[in-house]
Amino acid sequence: MARNEEKAQSMLNRFITMKAEEKKKPKERRPYLASECRDLAEADKWRQQIMREIGRKVAEIQNEGLGEHRLRDLNDEINKLIREKTHWERRIVELGGPNYTRHSAKMTDLDGNIVDVPNPGGRGPGYRYFGAAKKLPGVKELFEKPPELRKRRTRYDIYKRIDASYYGYRDDEDGILEKLEGPAEKKMRASALADWMEMEKIKKEARRAVKSGEVAEVGAVSKILFEEEEDVVEEERKEREREETEKEKEFVAHVPLPDEEEIKKKVLEKKKQEMLNKYTSSELLEELIEAKTLLNIQQ
Repeated sequence: MARNEEKAQSMLNRFITMKAEEKKKPKERRPYLASECRDLAEADKWRQQIMREIGRKVAEIQNEGLGEHRLRDLNDEINKLIREKTHWERRIVELGGPNYTRHSAKMTDLDGNIVDVPNPGGRGPGYRYFGAAKKLPGVKELFEKPPELRKRRTRYDIYKRIDASYYGYRDDEDGILEKLEGPAEKKMRASALADWMEMEKIKKEARRAVKSGEVAEVGAVSKILFEEEEDVVEEERKEREREETEKEKEFVAHVPLPDEEEIKKKVLEKKKQEMLNKYTSSELLEELIEAKTLLNIQQ
């Protein structure tokens, strides 16, 4: 039995292969300019062809063992095909076809995150890197994010975030505090009202007893002063005593002070001196002359 190679080299098989190639149409070449294409189906066909070429080259560029020069050449070829694909997609839209640029792929880093590398290497806008080309020297640094510097917050930044909630003005908006404080407030109001009613009753009984001349009960009157009020009164009394002692300590006598008897003598001497100074020498002379004349007349 003949082998496959021998069958392929036989005259019959060679003749059949030649006839099949003659029936085939000549291989069409992709137009250099997308604007030369007038048919939407052909434009879509050329776009699909470019997509297949891009896929083959992207799969090839994943191999890191190709070397730096081959990786850079492949990356350039892929970017060239991507630009050509963009021209064909624009032509498809002009011919009334779908817009493929809406869902175009974005630039990603080694971790798969979408990044934006504006014109790296000066090779024109939109230049992209694929596969192992991202790890080339000078390219890897483009995908590395610079460390974020922690900025020290200023006083303005701190106070800028302070609002009414910080001071507790909006604590009642959620309704939780109102539910908790409502029953407690009612209880406190009832207790305060009961104490006030009891105080008023005791005061009325005390006034009635004073008007009628009766002696009020010590137990009833003692209820008027609560323990807290007594503490306040005692605290005030101690405060007054403390202030008096401080005033006494502040006054220091550096000279001996006169007693009450000496003060009276000084006042009396001062009054006598005022009486003497009231009359001048001429007035005294006139009074003496008048007194002598009166004596002479009487004699």
